[in-house]
Amino acid sequence: MKIGVIGLGRMGGNIVRRLMRAGHSCVVYDANPAAGQALTPEGAVAATSLADLVKALGERERTVWVMLPAGKITEDTIAELAGMMAAGDTVIDGGNTMFKDDVRRAKELKPKGIHYLDVGTSGGVWGLQRGYCLMIGGAKEAVDRLDPIFSALAPGLGTIERTEDRDKLDPQLDPRAERGYIHAGPAGAGHFVKMVHNGIEYGMMQAFAEGFDIMKNRGSDKLPADERFDLNLADIAEVWRRGSVVTSWLLDLTASALAKDGQLEHFSGHVDDSGEGRWTIEAAIEEAVPADVLAASLFMRFRSRQQHTFAEKILSAMRLGFGGHIESKDKK
Repeated sequence: MKIGVIGLGRMGGNIVRRLMRAGHSCVVYDANPAAGQALTPEGAVAATSLADLVKALGERERTVWVMLPAGKITEDTIAELAGMMAAGDTVIDGGNTMFKDDVRRAKELKPKGIHYLDVGTSGGVWGLQRGYCLMIGGAKEAVDRLDPIFSALAPGLGTIERTEDRDKLDPQLDPRAERGYIHAGPAGAGHFVKMVHNGIEYGMMQAFAEGFDIMKNRGSDKLPADERFDLNLADIAEVWRRGSVVTSWLLDLTASALAKDGQLEHFSGHVDDSGEGRWTIEAAIEEAVPADVLAASLFMRFRSRQQHTFAEKILSAMRLGFGGHIESKDKK
């Protein structure tokens, strides 16, 4: 299939590469022309403007994947695309947009016959090798038509152990889930699921961070001498990866970071949040659902910008590992 991709940053460029490796054709555009030109030797066609990109996609059932930061830049880009696209075309927002914005956009584009899909995309800088976990919201017609695109981006069955008898337990279960992507529901559902995913991610990361901080401080001279332990955190992270019930990709990233620098001296401990954690808590409030752990993990990120602990350096290390989020040691 032919698809346009706008935004060639940490994830956008690798999404293009993974699609082309699966045999799809990509027309690309980025505000920085060099980003598009860098993909042309690999087979992409670099457009010089949004209009140029839309034109290069042909005249019918065009598809454009927008991979930009949530907010004004995405809003403006989709609005401009809407003015150039026609009935039967599809706009995909693969960034971390607030799901209520997706609901609104789908309603705005529907009278024009333009399909709007929101695709929660998880995989970070490792997506090219590992594949992307995709949570898709929008009309079934458009989702089904673009299945080859989603299938190419998703991890596939891979080496993960399959859920026993999953295909026999419930005929309503989506077989695509085992391959790393689902049609979550109507417009907004994809980003809603991704939003909660990221909220949970905050909580998991905070739990690891606090646990390693407790272990690091077990050697404190404020404790009785015979109760102090000089623990090798890199070894602990590594052994936990082997058969422990807390095994996870986040633990893998922690083990890697600690093996390289046991004190994490090159991390500041200043931990940003990209919005989804806040939106998850807002959703919990709307639904009157207790979310103690997720709320606390978000507030800890706020506190990290005032004073830094080893726990926050662990968080910084994990964020760099899965998303390429660079936090300067000098950042205040």
